[in-house]
Amino acid sequence: MGKPRLIILIRHAQSEGNKNRAIHQMVPDHRVKLTDEGWKQAEDAGQRLRHLLRPDDSLQIFTSPYRRARETTEGILRTLTAHNTSDSPSPFSKHRIKVYEEPRLREQDFGNFQPDSAAMERMWQERADYGHFFYRIPNGESAADAYDRVSGFNESLWRQFGEKDFPSVLVLVSHGLMCRVFLMKWYHWSVEYFEDLRNVNHCEFIIMKKNPESGKYALENNLRTWSELKRQRQEQEAAKNNPSRRNTLSAFLKEPEEPPSVPTHQWAEQNTNVPLLEQQLQQSQTPSSPAVITTAAHSSTNDRDDHPLGSEAAPTSASTDGATDTSNFTNPFPSKAALPIRPLPPHLASETSKLPRPGPSGTSTPHEMPSDEENDYFPAANKTQTAVSPKGSAPKTGHDILAASLRQAPERKPTPEDIERWVGESGMGTGKHADALGDEPDPEADERKVERELREQRRREEGVKGNVY
Repeated sequence: MGKPRLIILIRHAQSEGNKNRAIHQMVPDHRVKLTDEGWKQAEDAGQRLRHLLRPDDSLQIFTSPYRRARETTEGILRTLTAHNTSDSPSPFSKHRIKVYEEPRLREQDFGNFQPDSAAMERMWQERADYGHFFYRIPNGESAADAYDRVSGFNESLWRQFGEKDFPSVLVLVSHGLMCRVFLMKWYHWSVEYFEDLRNVNHCEFIIMKKNPESGKYALENNLRTWSELKRQRQEQEAAKNNPSRRNTLSAFLKEPEEPPSVPTHQWAEQNTNVPLLEQQLQQSQTPSSPAVITTAAHSSTNDRDDHPLGSEAAPTSASTDGATDTSNFTNPFPSKAALPIRPLPPHLASETSKLPRPGPSGTSTPHEMPSDEENDYFPAANKTQTAVSPKGSAPKTGHDILAASLRQAPERKPTPEDIERWVGESGMGTGKHADALGDEPDPEADERKVERELREQRRREEGVKGNVY
C-alpha cells in the first residue's frame, strides 16, 4: 500500500511522575506507571481513535518501551477492539493491529535516580538559561541527542513505507518532548521554533494527513507556542489598562450599582419679587393667617415629604431695609406645618444689609440675570451689584471684589517635599496600575509582569512540579 494515509502521534496518559515528581528519586523513570486518571485518558483515546479510523483501515503502532507508554497503548487497544460497548462492534480485531516497541521513541534520558527537588529545580533553571534543545542533563542527554535518535527512526520508517503491505494508519505512542522532536525532524523546523513550542497534552492526538496528489503530510493541529501565549497575555493587559475602555457602558453593566436613595428634587415656583427672609419674618408675626403654599406637580409622595430635599424653594436675596411681606410665599416643606421663624440677631441682620439688591429686571442671582447685558465674568455684575465702600471712595462692583480677593490670596509654590509626597500618594514609580487620579500604568511594568507569568507557567509545565515527562 505504500505510505499510510495518517500518521498519529500520541503522548502517554497521566503517570504517577506527573503528579508527584519526588517519585523519580526512588523509582526508575522507565518503571513509572499510569494513575487511575491516566487509565481513563488512555481508554478515552481508544474511543476517539475508533471514530477517527475507517472500517477498512489497517493499523500499526510503535510504542516507547517505558511502562507509562506501554500501559497507554494497552488502554487504547482495550476500547479500540472491544465489542461490549454501546457502539456497533469494533471492526478492528487484535490480529489486524501490529504493535512494536521502539526504544528510539523513549523519553529523553534525565539520568538515573534523580536528586532532591531543590537540585532538580536548579537544573531546570539552568536549562532554561542555557537553552532547552542543547542543554545536556547530567548523566543524561539533551534534546539534540534525542533528535539524533529520532532521525534514525525516521529513516527506518521511510524504508518501511516502500513496502506494499504497510498499514494505512501509523500510530506512535511516545512522550511530550519526543513528539516535538519528531515533528522538528520531519518538517525541518528550526531550534528557535522548537524551543517556542509548549508541551503536548496527555493523550492528545497530533495528526499528519497525507496529500493524495503530492504525497506530503500536512499537520492538522495548531500547536501551542509560548510566543502566542505571551501575545494573548499582552492583549489582555492592554485591554485591561486601555483608557478608552475604562469607562464604557459595558464596564458599568458588569457590576450594576444600586440607585441612590436620595429622592428627586422637586422645585417649587420661584418668587423673585419678594425676598425670602421678609416672607418668613412676616409669617412669624402673623401665625394665625395660613401661608399660600405652591408646590411642584409631583411632590405628594410620603418619602419626598418626609425628606428635607423633597421640595425646595428657590433662594432669593434679602432686602436691606427689613420690610416684610407674605404674598406668594413658597414653603420648603409642603407636608409640614410652617414653623415660626425668629428675627435674625442684630449682627446677622447687619450682614444681610451688605447683600446686593435685585436688579432692574427683578433678578437677584447672577445666573438669573438677562443675557443681553455685557460683562467679563458675571452678567450685569458690574452694573447692578454694588458693595459697601469706604468713605470717599467709589462703589466697588462684584467683579472688583472678586479680583481683589484673588490678588490678596498669596501664591504658594510647591516645595520638593510636596512633590515627593504627591508622587508617593499617586503611586507613580512603584509599578502600580492606574490609581484614583487615573494615572496610566507603566507599559514596561506590564511587559515585565507578562514575562514573569510566562516564566512561572513554563516552570510549572516543564519543571519539578510540571509535566516534562
